Amino acid sequence: MEMTTSGSNGDSKGDYVNRDGLNGRNSGDTTEITVPLSLPKRMTPVEGNNLYRLRDRKFVLEDKKRLCTWALGVALLGILLMICRAEMCPSVYHPGSSYSFIISCSISMSTACLLILIIAFHYKDIRLFIIDHHHVDWRIAMTGHKMLLISLELLVCTVHPVGTYWEVALSTPEWRTQRPDANTSLSPTASVLCVSPRHGERVADAELLLSLLMFLRLYLVHRAILLHSKVLLSASYRSIGSLNNINFTFRFVLKVLMDKYPARTLLAFILLIWLVASWMLTLCERQKQQVKTGNMDTALWLIAITFLTVGYGDVSPETSCGKGVCLLTGVMGVACTAMLVAVVTKKLALNKGEKHVHFFMLDIQISKRIRHAAANVLRECWLRHRTDLSRRSSAEQRRHQRCLLEAIRVFRHLRLKQRKLRDYASEMVDLPKMQMIMCDLSANWNNSYRELEQRILSMEQKLDDLNRCFQQTSELLSRALCHRNPDIR
Repeated sequence: MEMTTSGSNGDSKGDYVNRDGLNGRNSGDTTEITVPLSLPKRMTPVEGNNLYRLRDRKFVLEDKKRLCTWALGVALLGILLMICRAEMCPSVYHPGSSYSFIISCSISMSTACLLILIIAFHYKDIRLFIIDHHHVDWRIAMTGHKMLLISLELLVCTVHPVGTYWEVALSTPEWRTQRPDANTSLSPTASVLCVSPRHGERVADAELLLSLLMFLRLYLVHRAILLHSKVLLSASYRSIGSLNNINFTFRFVLKVLMDKYPARTLLAFILLIWLVASWMLTLCERQKQQVKTGNMDTALWLIAITFLTVGYGDVSPETSCGKGVCLLTGVMGVACTAMLVAVVTKKLALNKGEKHVHFFMLDIQISKRIRHAAANVLRECWLRHRTDLSRRSSAEQRRHQRCLLEAIRVFRHLRLKQRKLRDYASEMVDLPKMQMIMCDLSANWNNSYRELEQRILSMEQKLDDLNRCFQQTSELLSRALCHRNPDIR
């Protein structure tokens, strides 16, 4: 609401001051001054700080998600370069060539970029902790467990083939320019990871171990799934979860995915294990010549039968590294088989409605059989009694006695089966439904209690009115009697 006042030129000479503190001059015959009567509602400092904190938290979460995506991409790029380096040598170039040097430099650069992204990610994580705890000191977030996890993560991301042949490559130019041909022969160790022949077997084993450990970078997949899941991004999920003290970790997200998309999740996990383990087995078995498992197709077959715990025995690993890979594959195969059995069991299980219908029909069938068994008991009793009255042979009496006992046994067995069925059906009571029913009954009882209180109050008011009317009536009667007979008081 605003109030406007007007005045003439003669009445308002000079300057006037408006609401914002600005001075003005009278330039016309009339001057209008507008004064708002209702001031706009201002936000309190606490509400403003909370809004700014929520905005900063949203920006930090988006930065974390972006950094995690880039880190996963750089990690996959480094693994892909390592695979190309192992597969292209010596078929495309020899150890110590310029191509090997370029690929090794690319792997090292991707590792450096990955370390920078990991450090930036944890910096954003500390920023998020500071925002959630009202701008506390950042050193509070750096607990011993946190520092240990960050150090372990940086160590895992640092591991990569260091390229110990660089010095030899720079000192022997003929290796940089030589192309692979039929007359050039390399040792099996040199053909595994493009290691220079001047280095020993220990260096080649170290290169093999570092190459296999690069697959530990795939731990970033679970972080990317967590940060990009709809469970973490949904405000309703977070609100309900905070009320029920649920931590939104990767375990919870994995349970949600296994509940919503069990087939897709298991298929993706099994395919990833199959391909990665097959290539690792191929890389390990290439150390020895004339080994069947050094080929990718044979390694795929061996990993498949090991994963399924079949083990035909036609192919087996020869190296210690290959045996370790097969052992881990067997353990993962048992775990995936257990999850697959659980998923199939859940899909084949009856839901609540189907169980109710099934148990209802079973109860009806058992009730019919109980009636038939009771009729058989009565019939056998009558036959046994008639045999006793007719005084027939003892063999016929014994036969009817056996039939009576058998009928009684069947009747008791059916009654016990019906009791167990009803006990099991009573255990399937829907607790949320019962809770809703109890809440409705409680609400109805409260309403009835309020209505009863209102009725009691109305009855008390009516009784007070009747008492007042009786008093007035008695007073009127006494006055009338006094008026007729003044001697009566």
